[in-house]
Amino acid sequence: MNYRLKHIVQSATFKMSVFAGIIAVIIGLIAFTLSWNLWDVWGGPLPGYKVYLFPGNLTLIYIWHPLFTEEVNFWPKLGLLMLGQFGVVAGLTALLMKAITRLPQTLKSRT
Repeated sequence: MNYRLKHIVQSATFKMSVFAGIIAVIIGLIAFTLSWNLWDVWGGPLPGYKVYLFPGNLTLIYIWHPLFTEEVNFWPKLGLLMLGQFGVVAGLTALLMKAITRLPQTLKSRT
C-alpha cells in the first residue's frame, strides 16, 4: 500500500469521518424504515424524516436525479440515498475535523 494512502487510512480524521458516515446511514435506514412502515399511523411521513435524511436527499435531488430519470426502482434508489447520506456526512465531518485541528495553528500564527 502506498505510504500516503496508508497514512490517510490510519488518520483520526478518516476514521472519525467514516464512523460518522456509518452512523448517519444507520440513522437514515431507521428513519426510512419507520416512515415507510408507519405511514398509516402517522398519516404521512415520520415527523423529522426530512431532517434525518437531508444529506441523502441533497444527493438524490442535485446529483442522482439529473443523471437518472425518476423511474429508478426502489432498491437502487434507496442505495443511492444511503450512499449520498454516507458521502455528505463523512465529507463534512472530515472538513470540520481538519478545520478544528488547524484553527489553533491559524490563530497562533496571527498573534
